[in-house]
Amino acid sequence: MSFFISPAYAEVGAGGMESGMFNMLFLVGFALIFYFFLWRPQAKRAKEHKALIGGLSKGDEVITAGGIIGKVVRLTDDYLVLEVSNGVELKFQKAHVAAELPKGTIKDI
Repeated sequence: MSFFISPAYAEVGAGGMESGMFNMLFLVGFALIFYFFLWRPQAKRAKEHKALIGGLSKGDEVITAGGIIGKVVRLTDDYLVLEVSNGVELKFQKAHVAAELPKGTIKDI
């Protein structure tokens, strides 16, 4: 079928970067992008969350990952009890605390 199309041959020894060197630079560049845009920010967020969990104390006002706001009543190693309303207490894992709220945010409890 190559009656109408003449074959084109690449010139041997043409200038430019070698294929192996280009692949190596591409791989290194991809690794750097992965590190700076994915791994490093995620590690920073995990470190901040661990500090948040470690710094919780009785009386802190927090919001959970599910959006429930409450005041910390009791703490154990893995769990905490939140008072979400007068006389209503819910038990959560500490890992599900999303953020600590400023004091005085909850006025009804």
